[in-house]
Amino acid sequence: MSAMQVSIIIVNYNGGDVIVDCLASIFQHFTQPQVEIIVVDNDSRDGSPELIEQQFPQVKLLRQSNNLGFGAANNIGANQAQGTYLLLLNSDTLIPANILPALINKLESLPDMGIVGPRLLNPDGSFQLSTAYEIGLWGEWQTLQEVRQYRQPANRPALAQQYGTDQFVEIVVGAAMLMRRSHFFQIGGFDESFFMYFEESDLCQRFRDAGYRLLYTPDVSLIHIGGYSVAQVAGKMAAEYRRSQRYYYAKHRPNWEQWVLHRYLAFKQWRQARRDDA
Repeated sequence: MSAMQVSIIIVNYNGGDVIVDCLASIFQHFTQPQVEIIVVDNDSRDGSPELIEQQFPQVKLLRQSNNLGFGAANNIGANQAQGTYLLLLNSDTLIPANILPALINKLESLPDMGIVGPRLLNPDGSFQLSTAYEIGLWGEWQTLQEVRQYRQPANRPALAQQYGTDQFVEIVVGAAMLMRRSHFFQIGGFDESFFMYFEESDLCQRFRDAGYRLLYTPDVSLIHIGGYSVAQVAGKMAAEYRRSQRYYYAKHRPNWEQWVLHRYLAFKQWRQARRDDA
């Protein structure tokens, strides 16, 4: 690889229990100056920025004075990046080998390739879902069915076989995404109106709208500790999920789908209120 070919961007928010292992795995397999590592810290209060400074002084640590959210933090990292390629990584990932040459070869295999996503594995090495269908009433239903299937361990070998070959997909899960820096800026980076949830789906949709394709490849694997989850979230995070969902539909989906979504969410709210009163 030529000098400063890949910029790895990791967003950290109170991730002290995982990010040290993530960075250690990166430095074990990647060498400078071909790779630069940028950590954008969203005002963590768990001591993780200090740990990074002490143990990995070669990391470019960009401390923020408040929590900007995932998309905005990645944009800050991308603006500081020098690499031809951006590898966006979650802080709870582990790199098992030098995966960059294979990922870059996949990205460069076709002129209209926009994003390449590797296979994600659970810490025990088992298959993890790392793609999704296009956000919309039909796509969200399809993804939900696949997640339900995945939650039954007996179904996972069949799912792993289904995703056993390279295939073009509609959404690559944001835990690991490789793209050209120039393409990232061409489509405008992350939409910072998404604080949390739907931001990588929006990024993938805008890549596709610009004529690029998204590739999932099982030929490259990494470990994702957090796992694929659409677990129920409570309080502010549940409200933020619905806010982002409404915004996404207003941005990308036809009026009739927006109408159905609003009615569905209003019904869910009414039903929950009745349960709370019971």
